[in-house]
Amino acid sequence: MENYKQEFIQFIVESDVLKFGSFTLKSGRKSPFFMNAGAYVTGTQLRRLGKYYAKAIHNHYGLNFDTLFGPAYKGIPLSVAASMAISEIYKIDIRYSSNRKEAKDHGDKGIFLSSGLKNGDKVVIIEDVITSGKSIEEILPILKAQGNVEIKGLIVSLNRMECGRGEKSALQEMQDQYKFPVNSIVTMAEVIEYLYNRPCCGRIVIDDAIKKTIDEYYAKYGTAEFQQGLL
Repeated sequence: MENYKQEFIQFIVESDVLKFGSFTLKSGRKSPFFMNAGAYVTGTQLRRLGKYYAKAIHNHYGLNFDTLFGPAYKGIPLSVAASMAISEIYKIDIRYSSNRKEAKDHGDKGIFLSSGLKNGDKVVIIEDVITSGKSIEEILPILKAQGNVEIKGLIVSLNRMECGRGEKSALQEMQDQYKFPVNSIVTMAEVIEYLYNRPCCGRIVIDDAIKKTIDEYYAKYGTAEFQQGLL
């Protein structure tokens, strides 16, 4: 596992973004873990988060694109943090852009915040996590309306590796539907592999008892890829 992935896993535990216990998801599933991106509350955290996204973007998509697009609202700070990190680490300026929920009719008019998009732009979309894919479904027509915009791919922080509407993960379903690559900083398989019975932030985050609840959850909801790899 790459160093930046190990560091990211430590970071989300340290920041109390990744929690283990019993959580009811929007889907109604009872999950033994939860990713709460709302726990990123400081400038230092956003700076570090931007660097992990930047390294994952570079790893999966390279840097041959024009704009990093973060859907409103959670994608807005992510696009800013990651574009700044790309500039700092790779010495390349990538524009960042986001959408408004409602178009503005005065001043800085339109649906876009900061950089808009133009015909021929290559775009990477940045999100925190994807569950149903509704946010992507909403913003793709907005992006495509700007002209011949090429979506290079989508990057999220965590691939939960659980079945979406069918037997595939929500990320794989999205990739199949929209025909662009979907990747993550880490997968849940990598998180479990790294944290199981290993000290992190001065404690064992995934012990045998927690691992048992995770195994039971993924026996029911895990994708074939997850089950073949871990169970």
